[in-house]
Amino acid sequence: MERRALRRGSAGWLLLTGLGVAYVVSGDYSGWNYGLAEGGFGGLAIAMVLMGLMYTCMVFSLAELSSILPTAGGGYGFARRALGPWGGFLTGTAILIEYVLAPAAISLFIGDYVESLGLFGLESGWPLILACFILFIGIHLWGVGEALRFSFVVTGIAVVALLVFAVGAFTEFDASGLNDIPVDGEALGANSWLPFGLLGIWAAFPFGMWFFLGVEGVPLAAEETRDPARTLPKAIRWSLLVLVLLALLTFFSSAGARGSAAIQDAGNPLVEALQPDGEPTTLSRIINYAGLAGLVASFFSLIYAGSRQLFALSRAGYLPRFLSLTSRRKAPYLGLLVPGAIGFGLAAGSGDGARMLNVAVFGATISYALMSLSHLVLRRREPELHRPYRTPGGVLTSSVALFLACAALVATFLVDVTAAFIALGVYVFALAYFGLYSRKHLVAKAPEEEFAALAAAEAELERN
Repeated sequence: MERRALRRGSAGWLLLTGLGVAYVVSGDYSGWNYGLAEGGFGGLAIAMVLMGLMYTCMVFSLAELSSILPTAGGGYGFARRALGPWGGFLTGTAILIEYVLAPAAISLFIGDYVESLGLFGLESGWPLILACFILFIGIHLWGVGEALRFSFVVTGIAVVALLVFAVGAFTEFDASGLNDIPVDGEALGANSWLPFGLLGIWAAFPFGMWFFLGVEGVPLAAEETRDPARTLPKAIRWSLLVLVLLALLTFFSSAGARGSAAIQDAGNPLVEALQPDGEPTTLSRIINYAGLAGLVASFFSLIYAGSRQLFALSRAGYLPRFLSLTSRRKAPYLGLLVPGAIGFGLAAGSGDGARMLNVAVFGATISYALMSLSHLVLRRREPELHRPYRTPGGVLTSSVALFLACAALVATFLVDVTAAFIALGVYVFALAYFGLYSRKHLVAKAPEEEFAALAAAEAELERN
């Protein structure tokens, strides 16, 4: 275990808040707008509110769980305590799918951005993707403190640019453009605000998630945090507050500036919103460069999250144990290099960033349901457990998160059936490995396993 220790005390609540925003900020710049093609402005607006409610309820539940079990396992550790080894592995695998596939997809988007901006004459392709992985994994290998500070600075640039964008876009705001998508007369409940009917709301769920997808990764920094029982809940709450404000500003200002129909299929909707005549402006160029900063921030932070999830699963024996070895600087170097190699291979080999993101969303929704269920189980099974932070609303809050997470999971089949079945295929392979081998080789000294053993011993004492 000494060779599998992270650098403790490297992050306070401010850096962790920046990490939470960094996970998500690229989603404000692109991706969410495709939900307009599924549900129209009204459908996506309702989806965004419902998904925002899901994330709010879920992160308040996670804040309580992270104060109880402040380990690098994050959601996997919570599920391990509540649902046993199988539940922990199911949750950890789902999170790992999200945090391996999402950076791979974003690396492709970074390549497209660099080429479109004409930076140094570079073209999108595997050399540029490889350079992204090498550069940013190298910073993580340098040390967690340095990595989080770099992420904080880049995220700050992206957030400031979003605020500047909103100010500029609101000067061109026209409410009539919000509902300018043609109505599908055959859809149930269709009107100008819901051009694709009531089903369009449900189909827009995965895109409403883009404004918040990834914020649940903050607890993965637990073992590298100062006073995690207090710091993690605070950082999670502040991250979500910032993301809600950015989502509202970005959504309304961009749709109102140009109209929903004009940006529904745009790869760079914020830039499109600032170019009504198709001609670049000074502000649109600034936002274009800031979009690249947002992509870098999310790519960089998701690499961090994936490495910590892999580290925790490996340290406990759920995955090959050599993957949890750390360097002299206490960085899980194989936990960074192996997912990076897989991500690079997927990005360079497939070139389909949208499909990979859909697979990531599928994994994310499974983990959300299991983490919310974990909160419910622990509240009922261990009501006397010391909770430095308690979720407002208790089990009602996590019940709402569980219901909406299940609805979002089903909605992924409405958007991309192929991606959903790819994720299921990965799950079947992982479960076979766990069932046939790794569940028999778990490490008792791993923090998650020690917590579980302690809980079992306490339960036995109560029975006797």
